[in-house]
Amino acid sequence: MKVTNKNIGKFTAFLLLFCVAGTLAWELVEVILYAAGLNVNLSVGPVGFDLDVLSVFISANPGTILGIAVGWLLFHKI
Repeated sequence: MKVTNKNIGKFTAFLLLFCVAGTLAWELVEVILYAAGLNVNLSVGPVGFDLDVLSVFISANPGTILGIAVGWLLFHKI
């Protein structure tokens, strides 16, 4: 599906969902590797924005980028 003015909201929600899912999946992989004896931490500090009323931060890691890529590909396959 192509991104148009009619579906830009769905596209943004799709990417955000996969971004969060990829981030959480990568954190789970890091916990499993830590339990196996490997200390792997490829996370970047918190990325986000802080308005006085709303503050949104996410810990960016390779899963974040992979999640966005998978979300982009799946949206275009629909």
